[in-house]
Amino acid sequence: MTQRLAWVKVAPEAYKAMKGLEEYAAANVEPRLFELVKLRASYLNGCAYCIDKHAFDALGGGEDLQRLIMLPAWREVEHLYTEQERAALALTDESTRLDEHGVTDETWAAAAGQFTELELTNLITAIATINAWNRFGVSTRMTVRPRKA
Repeated sequence: MTQRLAWVKVAPEAYKAMKGLEEYAAANVEPRLFELVKLRASYLNGCAYCIDKHAFDALGGGEDLQRLIMLPAWREVEHLYTEQERAALALTDESTRLDEHGVTDETWAAAAGQFTELELTNLITAIATINAWNRFGVSTRMTVRPRKA
């Protein structure tokens, strides 16, 4: 596939605004959790560019390869993720795939039980930001460049 639009060049101020939100979230969510959330949302949204980027970012940050490989099926291998991570992943799933019910009370309660209000706000900021990045990536068909092993 060919990239449709170099949106960063066309609207650098939009990119700058997105980058600011990303930097805020990165500074306020635990780094490994931040990468898991970004990668999970990117899987759900089918954003190849972001899947590639965040999988390699997570590996570079010391994340375990098995946890990254199993992330699409995280509910089936819950033992690989902490209770806090599972709550964040469930919130990511429901916030990314909003339906007529939104985020369920059960998912919200689990997340609220694991994070302070500020931490929860920062987590939602991270989820919202990666979903916005994914929309840019998928809409414009941002390209994945081959990596050397």
